[in-house]
Amino acid sequence: MKIAIASDHAGYDYKNILVPFLISQGFQVDDLGGYSREPSDYPDHAADVARAVIEKTAERGILICGSGVGVSVAVNKFRGLRGAICHDSYSAHQGVEHDNANVLCIGERIVGIELAKEIVLAFVHAVFSNEERHVRRLEKIQAIEDQNMK
Repeated sequence: MKIAIASDHAGYDYKNILVPFLISQGFQVDDLGGYSREPSDYPDHAADVARAVIEKTAERGILICGSGVGVSVAVNKFRGLRGAICHDSYSAHQGVEHDNANVLCIGERIVGIELAKEIVLAFVHAVFSNEERHVRRLEKIQAIEDQNMK
């Protein structure tokens, strides 16, 4: 699986830990920035990951900022993306299994790095269930997008 990852300055340290961690776990990783602790704008980084997932150059995305909230808000503005802010491993795998989440959003200032690693692994190893009720709900989300994201 190829994963696109990015962070603003507040998620920079975790991104630099998670990239080699994911590679050590056998994943291909595309580091889309930021590349320093200098203040940067999270919407720009969210857009980079969004494009990678939309254009299918990555199967999933990971975004990190201070709280996870900003990148979550930004990435969910893109049609077809389902960014899930997760600060526990259950939400990370359940978000994929039930909601087909394709971008994980984490707050570096919220969770410790070892928990962040567990969250990331839960997210990347999870598979959408394709159960009828989950498919039906995703179709309703798609209808909302079609109606409101013009």
